[in-house]
Amino acid sequence: MRLIFIVAYAFVSTIGCAAEVPIADFAKHAAYEDVKISPNGEYLAVTSLVNDRSTLGLIRLSDMKGQNLGAREGAEIASFEWASPDRVMYTIGEHLGGKDRPVANGELYTVKGDGSEAALIFGYRASGGSTISTFIKQATPEFAIGQLIAPLRNQPAAALISSYPLNGPDHSDSFLGAFPEVYRVELRNGSKTLVTTSPLRRADFLADHDGNVKFAFGRDNDQFRKVYFKPAAGADWEQIWDEGKTPDGMIPIMFDRTNQNVYMYCGAGDMGGICRWDVATRKLTSVWKGKDSSTAELIETFDRMDAFAIRTSQGRPSYVLIDKNAPEATLLVTLIKQFPGESIQFTSATRDGKKAVFLAHADSDPGLFYLYDADKKKVSVLLERMPWIKPEQMAQMEPIDLKARDGLSLRGFLTRPMGQEKAKSLPLVLYVHGGPYGVYDAWNFDPDVQLLASRGYAVLQINYRGSGGYGLEFEKAGYREWGGKMQDDLSDATRWAVAQGIADPKRVCIYGASYGGYAALEGAVRDPDLYKCAIGYVGVYDLRLMQSRGDTTQSSHGVNFLKKVLGEDQSDLWNRSPIAHLDALKAKVMLVVGGADQRVPSVQGENLHNALLKRNIDHEWIYERNEGHGFFTEQHVRELDTKILAFLDRNIGTGAGANAAK
Repeated sequence: MRLIFIVAYAFVSTIGCAAEVPIADFAKHAAYEDVKISPNGEYLAVTSLVNDRSTLGLIRLSDMKGQNLGAREGAEIASFEWASPDRVMYTIGEHLGGKDRPVANGELYTVKGDGSEAALIFGYRASGGSTISTFIKQATPEFAIGQLIAPLRNQPAAALISSYPLNGPDHSDSFLGAFPEVYRVELRNGSKTLVTTSPLRRADFLADHDGNVKFAFGRDNDQFRKVYFKPAAGADWEQIWDEGKTPDGMIPIMFDRTNQNVYMYCGAGDMGGICRWDVATRKLTSVWKGKDSSTAELIETFDRMDAFAIRTSQGRPSYVLIDKNAPEATLLVTLIKQFPGESIQFTSATRDGKKAVFLAHADSDPGLFYLYDADKKKVSVLLERMPWIKPEQMAQMEPIDLKARDGLSLRGFLTRPMGQEKAKSLPLVLYVHGGPYGVYDAWNFDPDVQLLASRGYAVLQINYRGSGGYGLEFEKAGYREWGGKMQDDLSDATRWAVAQGIADPKRVCIYGASYGGYAALEGAVRDPDLYKCAIGYVGVYDLRLMQSRGDTTQSSHGVNFLKKVLGEDQSDLWNRSPIAHLDALKAKVMLVVGGADQRVPSVQGENLHNALLKRNIDHEWIYERNEGHGFFTEQHVRELDTKILAFLDRNIGTGAGANAAK
């Protein structure tokens, strides 16, 4: 098929020195977060931020006119999906902070693409009162968390949902203590029929293309992942994998077009991979094996009946074609050529494959959403995520790799200021990601990294052991290594940057949020001569408190997880806590705390703040009473960014501090 493209947007390079990008540009929320086209091709569903709140927009594609649907006061749109050819299902939730997406409250809403027939079809009322807008029709209250499993292709007025009861069998746990159920639910009025009950607490589900629920899988309370298979309707669940007995895994992703094979994440080699599991023979066949990374995304055909490619994200994103003859594969290859240096991600498509929405983005580019029209052989711009950001003014992320002191391979990214890509002896910020387990730094646009680079700082990001993306063994290597080998990895990466001549050894600061906040302060007390300053942002500073304070401890699953990854020895936990070793501290410190933080309660930062005051250790204290796990309000983010730049300039200075407020 010959494709003729009319591209409505092109990046234009500028020559010479660009003006300094204002801090406010990096503090702004993306104008649009996600865009998905309806299966019938008539509408777009769009999430955007309006007045610091996430809203759902419904747009008629023919004239690009539509309306915004706001959630009730204090709530935001948490997620959405087209559950039928013309009807969206969405959830609402509350925002814990800038570092987390809104946490869904379990209520499921539906609305047609034209904004009519809005209804609450599944949900609970914690307070017994109405929690939704008055124009929405309410279904019978459910004391449970609801999630969409899949639309029903042959029943467009219905879908499969999972229900996680909030009153577990011992009445002492959250929904994680109960056995979830699957229902067939009517999208207009919420009437539902029980399909099956999971044999596993906290399970996810996978159905075949005929709407038969075939798999239940997840991490049990013993912290081992398990997979169950239901061979036929009415048959008993059969356990086909238990991580505690067989380490090599098999986690179902989707059925192929025949319904006879299932794509699975599998333990094919140290890094893992993707396999096909034959339903009849129950044998695995390798499709792709990870070499440098286990991070792989299966890319669906536009009708969502099969997969045609795999997207990997070790370093810069790359693609592996499963079906080179698929028209989607031809389109993907063409788009990669059409948008050199950009990562291409399809967000959605019409069921007939005639139209598709994709996002083109890069390390220096927040991205644009485009519409592909097969009949017109045309690609056109839909929406720009952050139109005020000019990619030609942003810095480039360079993939790096190095060895930890014990020989473990570590990978990450180095971002040097624009125009200084080969510069040496730069002031360096070691920017530590949160999590820590399963989370990883990737090649994409990060406003925090770009802000620092725009002010003359080199930024080093390293995927220390425990991070995701490098196989299960790499992640497990971080268990019980808070303040141990995980911290060694960060120190080794810093020393690597110094040895390479990239960083000025007298001008290095460590900065992170959540676990990264812990690592920043732990690095400062564990390697006091390595870092000139440390910024702890909504961090954990006393590991003992993690087992009694915060939302992770509100379920037996969370408690067991903390025992597994941290241990239970109180003296050991104290010894690995930054607050226990403040006498070793030499670095200047900034602490940033949100008073409404549910993930890491403010007592963590407050206790460290008071301990520093008691020792007469000068430090900068930033506290916002109404912010959560990371500042979210644009004004607060802008003010915080200004203070962080000034703090860095005072301690590892580039001279940008005087202009920080511009």
